[in-house]
Amino acid sequence: MSHFNRSTVRVLAIVTMVLVVASGGCRKKDDRPTVALVMKSLANEFFKTMEEGARAHHAEHRDQYNLEVRGIKDETDVTQQIAYVELMMAQGVDAIVIAPADSKALVAVCKKAMDAGIVVVNIDNKFDEDVLWDKNIKIPFVGPDNRKGAKLAGVYLATRLNPGDKVAIIEGAPNAFNGIQRKAGFEDAMIGSSMNIVASQTGYWETDKAQPIASALINEHPDLKALLCANDSMALGAVAALRDAGKSDGIYIVGFDNIAAVQRLLKEGKILCTVDQHADKLALYGIQYALDILAGKATPADKETPVDLVTAETL
Repeated sequence: MSHFNRSTVRVLAIVTMVLVVASGGCRKKDDRPTVALVMKSLANEFFKTMEEGARAHHAEHRDQYNLEVRGIKDETDVTQQIAYVELMMAQGVDAIVIAPADSKALVAVCKKAMDAGIVVVNIDNKFDEDVLWDKNIKIPFVGPDNRKGAKLAGVYLATRLNPGDKVAIIEGAPNAFNGIQRKAGFEDAMIGSSMNIVASQTGYWETDKAQPIASALINEHPDLKALLCANDSMALGAVAALRDAGKSDGIYIVGFDNIAAVQRLLKEGKILCTVDQHADKLALYGIQYALDILAGKATPADKETPVDLVTAETL
């Protein structure tokens, strides 16, 4: 063999060895599945609590799975949430547990993830059944019955009112299933108790958007008796509006989520009641279900989680 050929063979052998070592170094050494938790706005205390609960659970079960957490900045930033799902797909996660910002718009990208072999579990805000049907997929929902939870709060409010009293609803995002269901639950309770629902407007889940809506409602209806808010962030906006109008003691406020900021206001009588859907555990239910599916211990199906009425007396 010529010197040139021997040198060429030696170089090729070295290159081959480097490639083998490099590929071995990139090979996944960790057999634990990776679960991605994709949430709505981390500016909302509810989702911060959800994140903290998930991280605490992972800290206790590091030997069982890896965890990736992503949350959007704005409640309605659907584009960013879709981008996060695509990022998790690119990273090769085994499961995605998602609280979608939009019940319809996130279905397509989640189908894409499922087609790639990723387990998808839906928490908090249920995907739209018609869109799931249209895409010919089933994504299990692990979460509360929002309509039932809102009705619990509405029925409790009705015990403080008289038939015919005027009430108004500040809704969540109109494209979110949980917002639609909470509005329906409030309506169930108010209509069932013969209250007069004079208005229903969306505050898009946010304090700053709910406050001017609440201000306008109490100005338009000076004899308004209650504001039913589809989450606690909007209830905080309503509290601020009543304070500015000097009506803090004249109108009942109902919330939903039981965030820490509302618990103090419950004790002070600024908020009548809220609903606890256990944010710290909600992600855990979804993560554990995803792990069970990956391990072949469960087949995808909806699972209802608890909701509880919270008042000053029950705190």
